[in-house]
Amino acid sequence: MTEPVSTAALVECHNRLAQALSTWEAGADTNAVQLQRWLLTQRERDALDAAPDGILLVGRDGCIIAANAAMLAISGYERGELEGQGLDILLAPDVRATHGHYLRSYFAQPSRRPMGLGGALWMQRKPGGAIPVDIALGYFGHESHGLAVAFVRDVTELSQMQQRLKFQATRDTLTGLNNRWQFGQDLQEQLKIAQANGDALALLQLDLDNFKAINDGYGHAAGDQLLREVARRLKAQLRSEGILARLGGDEFMLLLVGEGAARARFWSEQILAALAMPFKHDGLALDFGASIGIALYPDNAQSGDDLMRFADMAMYSAKAQGRGKAVFFEPSMGKEMAERVLLAERLRMALGYGGLQLHYQPQVDVKTARVVGVEALLRWNDPVLGNVSPARFIPVAEASGQIVALGNYVLDAACKQIAAWLKAGTPLRVAVNLSAYQLRQVNLVEQVASCLRRHEVPPQWLELEVTESQAMINPDQGRQVLAELAELGVTIALDDFGTGHSSLAYLQYLPLQRVKLGREFLLPSPCRDRLMEGIVHMAHALDLEVVAEGVEQNDQLQLLRDIDCECFQGWLHSRAMSADQMQAWLAVA
Repeated sequence: MTEPVSTAALVECHNRLAQALSTWEAGADTNAVQLQRWLLTQRERDALDAAPDGILLVGRDGCIIAANAAMLAISGYERGELEGQGLDILLAPDVRATHGHYLRSYFAQPSRRPMGLGGALWMQRKPGGAIPVDIALGYFGHESHGLAVAFVRDVTELSQMQQRLKFQATRDTLTGLNNRWQFGQDLQEQLKIAQANGDALALLQLDLDNFKAINDGYGHAAGDQLLREVARRLKAQLRSEGILARLGGDEFMLLLVGEGAARARFWSEQILAALAMPFKHDGLALDFGASIGIALYPDNAQSGDDLMRFADMAMYSAKAQGRGKAVFFEPSMGKEMAERVLLAERLRMALGYGGLQLHYQPQVDVKTARVVGVEALLRWNDPVLGNVSPARFIPVAEASGQIVALGNYVLDAACKQIAAWLKAGTPLRVAVNLSAYQLRQVNLVEQVASCLRRHEVPPQWLELEVTESQAMINPDQGRQVLAELAELGVTIALDDFGTGHSSLAYLQYLPLQRVKLGREFLLPSPCRDRLMEGIVHMAHALDLEVVAEGVEQNDQLQLLRDIDCECFQGWLHSRAMSADQMQAWLAVA
């Protein structure tokens, strides 16, 4: 470490400078190099070299009189390469002319300028390239024959830190897209321009479908990977079109500048297509997709806040219409949005205080009319909203991310009721529907096993129903999860058998004991009887029992007898009942 320079040495250096300048001003025949040699003894150079910042002594003609060690390190030049040269050696070519004018102005009216007032400047280094520097200025000598003293500080690290802070303040650190704050600034700026020029704007809000199920089922690392993949696909699809941002969670926003409804529709279709491809994680292909809401300026709203609110409403409407859709905002959505928000809040409260209830519809043996099991159906009677049908609250539960909690509640309540019926001496097998979200959870098997242990329920009294579409989203994963569930001893049933779009050949590999036929197969048609018979025979060929749903008429039941269908459920026998009603009904049945 360099020894600190004494005050006496600095005073001596000051005196020598004053003497030299006086001699120079008196007209001594001294050129710049001679003056340099006379001014700076080794001791005085040591004093300059001790400074942590670079120091340049510069004459009026822009010639570098002296440079200290720190300046040599910053610039990459040797002392002999820098001293005696013009300042242009350190300047980019495009600023040399401007800097010459500034230098003349400075010597005309010398002043002191501390660090931090001039902004970051870029200095050319000998190895090539440029670095950001901050410069303080001082003046030494008389008005006509003085020297400029430049103190130069390398601010590369500071500049990098500022860039990082700016990135963190304006960008989403996970995806690299603009964040909510920056997008709000961009939206306000584009609105001002659009208002001045009479341009149109289109705001697209994207919300991923099934993200919560993937994030909860496969872990946050998988969720983060999916979000990065979505950002990559969006950037690849849009290229430089529009302003893209991630608002947070699984919500993305796109602002199309100068675009109306037609282009908004076009880009929505492109985005949905780009996100329709499965997401690969640990060898699995996971489907997710997105729903898009679109709001237009000036057609729908005049302010940024209203545009974002209306796009959000349209996005929720897209989810309610089946997901994977793009929907434009309509004024009627305000009422629908308010209802969904209220439903989501009341549902959250109901899950908290136990305001939901299971009803049970008997499954009856076709030949003996004996009740062999029940299907658990979720019912909700809210103090504020009254009776809310599953058709209303299930889509809201999916959109609000409460569907997994809802499924866990049903599983727990069903096992608790099985235990109660076992204790009462009236055991019944209970069928519970698994949602697509539950089926994707990596800990589903453990959850089921834990629930059975907690309520001391033998596994054969629990039946888990999955739809064909759910099981076939990812056949390999579906087969693995269902196989592990079957190993627990629970019964696996395939709901809506024959209504999906998957290969029937794959069904032979699923660990199924029972299939359920939807009410659609029992509706009157010229080929109903032959179709039903063929489906039942096919199921029997796979060693599967068949349960027909929606049986409401005697001719339907007779058909089931004729084709050897094992079980049925429907209003012809009984509607769904509460647990207490079921207990009383069983007592007299």
